[in-house]
Amino acid sequence: MMGQERRYPDPAVRVLDPRFKALTIASASVECLYQGARWSEGPVWFGDGRYLLWSDIPNNRILRWDEATGETGTFRQPSNNANGHTRDREGRLVSCEHLTRRVTRTEYDGSITVLADRFDGKPLNSPNDVVVKSDGSIWFSDPTFGIDGFYEGERAEPQLKPGVYRVDGQNGEVSLMIDDFVGPNGLAFSPDESVLYVVESRSVPRKIYAFDVVDGGRRLANRREAIDAGPGTPDGFRVDVHGNLWCGWGMGTEELDGVRVFTPQGEPIGHIALPERCANVCFGGRHRNRLFMAASHGLYALYVNTQGVRGA
Repeated sequence: MMGQERRYPDPAVRVLDPRFKALTIASASVECLYQGARWSEGPVWFGDGRYLLWSDIPNNRILRWDEATGETGTFRQPSNNANGHTRDREGRLVSCEHLTRRVTRTEYDGSITVLADRFDGKPLNSPNDVVVKSDGSIWFSDPTFGIDGFYEGERAEPQLKPGVYRVDGQNGEVSLMIDDFVGPNGLAFSPDESVLYVVESRSVPRKIYAFDVVDGGRRLANRREAIDAGPGTPDGFRVDVHGNLWCGWGMGTEELDGVRVFTPQGEPIGHIALPERCANVCFGGRHRNRLFMAASHGLYALYVNTQGVRGA
């Protein structure tokens, strides 16, 4: 297992713009917390239990890393090829499942509630990533990745276009918000929730788009390109309290593998190099200042000088 960098500052934490220095800690380095997954995805932090959950999609399991002991075990297996996770505003686990083509909530007693599995009477494709807004609404992306083969789910013909959906926090109504993306993937709100960012992960080059959230959070408007990834491959991402985007990045060349950090204006300011392609991230720890990175076979972490948006 890769250990912690012995030199400070860690050369893996790369400053692309002087503004990134304020977000780094000179005496903090990238740590490898676990190796042994087949494809790591969807990290989510449980501060009340001091543990992190994340998906190992092809191995059909959700793993759990405990902060107090540093040990990793299995939280749920089978997981229905779960991918992205988050917590709702009551602290319950919300998960995207490829195999069952649904979004679920794990109740306090461990029972499972299905939040969405169909739209217009047709089965969803394979819910991928998910975020919860402060009004309780649940937003998720639904590409076809989990039904394209038998590695992360089971092959099936899509009956719906890839899309981004909203589940109303009060009545559970499912609404289609975006229906013209090629491979909608990671999504996150700006700190004030006035903007929704969404990764289009099958366009060439990949791009991250921004939308204004209007009509009391029930509609998106003013679609615009926020980030042109060029040779990069953004996947899942999270936003810090300053509005910066911390994006899973890589696949193809070593210099791209890791996490790429952008300002709210889409300017690249920093990069955290990892020996593997990073799929998704989340902020955790007591002060939400520890960045957890789900990267291919492993799980990594880095203390940073900022905090993740509360509830993200």
